[in-house]
Amino acid sequence: MLRSTTGAIVGIILAALGTLAVAVPALGDEAATVTGKDLAFDRKKGNCLACHMIDDGELAGNVGPPLLAMKTRYPDRAALRAQIWDASVANPRTTMPPFGRHGILSDDEIDLITGYIHSL
Repeated sequence: MLRSTTGAIVGIILAALGTLAVAVPALGDEAATVTGKDLAFDRKKGNCLACHMIDDGELAGNVGPPLLAMKTRYPDRAALRAQIWDASVANPRTTMPPFGRHGILSDDEIDLITGYIHSL
């Protein structure tokens, strides 16, 4: 009886987690933007501030272009995502790490960072 009850509880928890995983992207742009910003500013993840100036970032770098007016620069969000995934496709001499190709960031993390950067 204990095993069947434990199995049922585990099943409920897994079902709830599955629902959460589906619900997270549906939270809206604001929630995704906050998470994307956290990843972009995280020195162990995106670390965008190491090279780019971002409006509210501290100790920003100046190796890469400032991340301003991104919707104007990248009207196609997919092009911005591709740039973050592997900038060497558009510019073989870039110093930007290929975050996706090298597995530095997951697809979900790249999507969140793209959402944040595109909102700037």
